[in-house]
Amino acid sequence: MNFGTIGAGTIGQGIAGHLVAAGHRVVLSNRRGPDTLSETVARLGPLATAGTVAEAASAEMVFLAVGWPDIPAALADVPSWDGRILVDTSNQIAGSTMEDYVDLGSETGSEFVARHAPGARLVKAFNTLYARYIVPDPRHAEGRQLLFYAGDNTDAKADFRTVAEEIGFAPVDAGSLRDGGRLMQVGGPLSALHALKQD
Repeated sequence: MNFGTIGAGTIGQGIAGHLVAAGHRVVLSNRRGPDTLSETVARLGPLATAGTVAEAASAEMVFLAVGWPDIPAALADVPSWDGRILVDTSNQIAGSTMEDYVDLGSETGSEFVARHAPGARLVKAFNTLYARYIVPDPRHAEGRQLLFYAGDNTDAKADFRTVAEEIGFAPVDAGSLRDGGRLMQVGGPLSALHALKQD
């Protein structure tokens, strides 16, 4: 499986680093263009390349790692996903504090993202963890970092689970985008729950 990232900040680079370490090719992208990512991909190694958003989104599994206000524009360059997996790592916070939380009413954040990614098989993951629990190796002497995920497509969730386990996390299925997404969103019982699974 090949991978892409839409967004190449701390979260995008952290996930890409785990994938590269596991021997996978990753295309990283951001809104400023591939030329701005030369140092990043050089640091990640030869399995990482920089591309446009459209190039990154052509991968079999793509990680969306941009700020909440940037999601519609980031996904606008991908008119159809044709069943590819999109992993939504976002939280519905428009700024840097809880006062910037975006109330979507009855809709979850990932349902919002799904509306902007027609044809994608969406999986919600990584949004419950602070960056400092995503970027380092998730395998510790005490156990592996728990990683909650949610989605409506069984096959997409199975593929994501396989990848998450391969890069060292202990994935836990939280359910559907609606029910699991509510548990995982900011203020939900799984948000910022940083725990380890003993193997």
